[in-house]
Amino acid sequence: MSYPEPIDLSGLKTYSLYDRPSKVTVSDFARPVSSGLKLKDFLELLPNQLAAKDFKAVVRAVCTAVCNGRMVLLAMGAHVIKVGLNPILIELMKRGILSGIALNGAGIIHDSEIAMAGKTSEDVASGLGEGQFGAARETGEFLNQAICKAAENGKGLGETVGNALLEARFPYNGQSLLASAAELGIPVTVHVAIGTDIIHIHPSVDGAATGKASHYDFRLFCSLVAKLDQGVLLHVGSAVLLPEVFLKALTLVRNLGCPVKKFTTANFDFIRHYRPLTNVVHRPNLEGGQGFNIIGHHEIMLPLLAASILDSLEEKRENL
Repeated sequence: MSYPEPIDLSGLKTYSLYDRPSKVTVSDFARPVSSGLKLKDFLELLPNQLAAKDFKAVVRAVCTAVCNGRMVLLAMGAHVIKVGLNPILIELMKRGILSGIALNGAGIIHDSEIAMAGKTSEDVASGLGEGQFGAARETGEFLNQAICKAAENGKGLGETVGNALLEARFPYNGQSLLASAAELGIPVTVHVAIGTDIIHIHPSVDGAATGKASHYDFRLFCSLVAKLDQGVLLHVGSAVLLPEVFLKALTLVRNLGCPVKKFTTANFDFIRHYRPLTNVVHRPNLEGGQGFNIIGHHEIMLPLLAASILDSLEEKRENL
């Protein structure tokens, strides 16, 4: 058997480069970086491509929502707290940027430990061997007591824990999302999966109270999502739980007749996860919204996002 001859290229039909539509042009290129740049100038010199283009679109969406009095909701995993971003988020609450925050169960644990002791996030590997992981007495007693109080009073976890922190006058309340939100009157909802959090192994835990108070917060979150049209949902660092909660909340409010169709969702995380992409970025926007997925470490991306939003809002107000 003989080898075939290489194909003859002489018959290829060509066209002019100058007539061809192209995805990239020099007008989209970055501009040279110089020293002494302001953040606004830095963003403007980024190329108008891929994540840079999407990042600027998210900033514009948030600023538009704020200027128009629309919802800007933040749904976030506890890792955001553990990398030290509470001060950034508290400032956004104080500036009237964030309309509400949704946390998983770990969020109230790390946030409360910050308020109580100015520290959190134990060494799991060193404590697990002897069964000491998660056994911090004060954390379990304080939070489980607050959870029972929430259920007794027919309130949610976020509001009750925030008020309990304020009442206790812990030394680091100023660094707490929950305490700050309680002071500012900003709703925080907490969405608990039983068995995922260290306080569920403590003898003070009350499963019924946890479920009741967390379901109250789910319904409260739904009331926020019901007003999300023309607004923004920022989702940060929850691989499974909060994307599922958001999808259920969205279908519920649409079922009840709320016209939540055109809004912006943006997922920020350091790796790509299926559920945030599907339940936050793609599916909710099939009715006419827009979704973005931006990869990067929280401790870099969230301060950059916050500063960009504040810069853009300041420029808008100066131009009024």
